[in-house]
Amino acid sequence: MQSRSWTKRLGVVVAAGLIASACSSTATPAPTTGGVPTATPTAAAVPTTGGTTAAAAMKIPSAPVTINVLDVAGNLQLTKQMMENFKAKYPNIVSNVTYSTATAPELAGKLQAQEAGGGSGISLVMTGTDGLSAGIKNNLLTQMTPDHSDMFPGLMDNYLAPAAAMQGLAQGFGIDVVYYPSGPLYEYNPSKVTTPPTTPAELLTWAKANPGRFEYARPANSGPGRTFLMALPYLLGDSDPTDPVNGWAKTWAYLKDLGQYINLYQTGTTATMKDLANGTVDMLASTTGWYINPIILGTVPKTTAVGHFENMTWVTDAQYAVVPKGVSADVLTADLDLIAWMLQPDQQAFSYDNGYFYPGPAVKGVTLDMAPATSQTAIKAVLPAQFDTWINQYPKVTSLPADTQVTAFNMWDQQIGKK
Repeated sequence: MQSRSWTKRLGVVVAAGLIASACSSTATPAPTTGGVPTATPTAAAVPTTGGTTAAAAMKIPSAPVTINVLDVAGNLQLTKQMMENFKAKYPNIVSNVTYSTATAPELAGKLQAQEAGGGSGISLVMTGTDGLSAGIKNNLLTQMTPDHSDMFPGLMDNYLAPAAAMQGLAQGFGIDVVYYPSGPLYEYNPSKVTTPPTTPAELLTWAKANPGRFEYARPANSGPGRTFLMALPYLLGDSDPTDPVNGWAKTWAYLKDLGQYINLYQTGTTATMKDLANGTVDMLASTTGWYINPIILGTVPKTTAVGHFENMTWVTDAQYAVVPKGVSADVLTADLDLIAWMLQPDQQAFSYDNGYFYPGPAVKGVTLDMAPATSQTAIKAVLPAQFDTWINQYPKVTSLPADTQVTAFNMWDQQIGKK
């Protein structure tokens, strides 16, 4: 895995430790005035890819804060340990971190209610492109860059190239903390699917012959669902894969045809995995991480197989840290410190986790041998050898921009999901 040629091309370069060097930095206590810490920043020398150093300021809030994290992407599987590490190391910044979860479609409503009520219950949100899109569209998020770029020196240079492209989708309202090539892949029960499809046309033929046995979840709340949706225009040769309104004629027609043979669009990916495991369906849309992780967790059998379409284009995915509008200055300071901490290479290594977002790291030079031993063992036991070949072989494009994703999701809900 460490020898993937795309990683070699990018260069095995240790990413800048955006708060401090990955090996040796520490935060020093803030100076105090009358016993109360002031907001004077602490600077640490940070190696950059050019071999020089930059001053990354860790800013200290006036008093330690509680950060209330809302996860709408399953992201805590990848980043919770990073947050716990930060809390343990910097009690002068964070007194506690709490965690809650919701679905991506619920995010906008929760943040709107918080803003209208003048509350600050949600301090930090971990989201995929779906929640990010809704947050940007509804003007609910704090501008992160360029407003606070001083907290993230060399940000774009330190990212893997596809992760840097995904960062562009945030429009400055979020920071990409994990990345993966995503899909489109599919997984299946090999005892039921003896001739796996190699094209969308073959999938449609199989679904017609096996009604109700293929499934994918609602794209607005499913990584595999939205990856499948955004990949089809490339697979089908649509006129403009970036324009769901005017350029997806073949995709919408295909999904309507396919929908005739789908019994249910689940509201999330986990439900589709359970359907595959219990035999309700025999094949479903998937991604690299959604294939690996449920096998490790025992959600689906180890005998489950994975496939891909010929001449596919990877639609890459990422998850972001975003800050709701209206948080206090102290909470914002702590949020920025925490996000920068999560981009340090030694913390990024935790994102390998159990393969949920395989590979996971967004920054350069973070290899599986840097991950916890448990992650290394679990992933190596189930990682398909062909994943590296597919990642090298096929081109990669970013997910749709935030506003375009919202448009595509709404069109799917109206034209496909409701029928």
